[in-house]
Amino acid sequence: MGKDVIVACDFSSREETMAFLDNFKGRKPFVKIGMELFYAEGPDIVREIKARGHKIFLDLKLHDIPNTVKKSMAVLSRLDVDMTNLHAGGTIAMMEAAIEGLTRPDGTRPLLIAVTQLTSTSEERMKNDLLINESMDKVVMHYAHNAKLAGLDGVVCSPLEAGKVHEVCGSGFLTVTPGVRFADGDKGDQVRVMTPEQAKKIGSDYIVVGRPITAAADPVAAYERCINEFVD
Repeated sequence: MGKDVIVACDFSSREETMAFLDNFKGRKPFVKIGMELFYAEGPDIVREIKARGHKIFLDLKLHDIPNTVKKSMAVLSRLDVDMTNLHAGGTIAMMEAAIEGLTRPDGTRPLLIAVTQLTSTSEERMKNDLLINESMDKVVMHYAHNAKLAGLDGVVCSPLEAGKVHEVCGSGFLTVTPGVRFADGDKGDQVRVMTPEQAKKIGSDYIVVGRPITAAADPVAAYERCINEFVD
């Protein structure tokens, strides 16, 4: 599967989202719909963006008992998204149930990836709040390995971890990496960042880019720059 840039549509309304997507005449970027937009507009926003011809990563990070996740994934699968996710911390049993629920009667399903540890979770917080005393690197790789054992397609990870994930789980195991900024851009609240070109070199399969594109004076030019640096 080829590399691609996923544009994070972190907007709070349909109007904002459609106004942004209207900038792309003839181009249909792969877009991420997260909790804020999904909770504001419901599943209809997914259907509408899909009908416009976009691939969709539905970023809802499910984490519940296996049966609940299985039933929820069956509903999300009917929205015809291309990728969705869950928390690897929900255990292998939960991830296996998710795959079962996500798989359609004809055997097809969206890509399913797992969040290992949130980028806001430092090693100190992991130890103090979650009572996980292993190193962040060891935890992330263990969770990634569990996701592969459960049959998932990949993980969300820092671009700094993409190469190691491929070493542990194989080159075909997808790495979807946020925390990407242009070399001359504002890092925002991200501390560990990489440029699209660096993410490409280190082995990221997909980069998720939000504000460097959505808040740009010329979003289309910013998107094209990401494509040129990461894909071409």
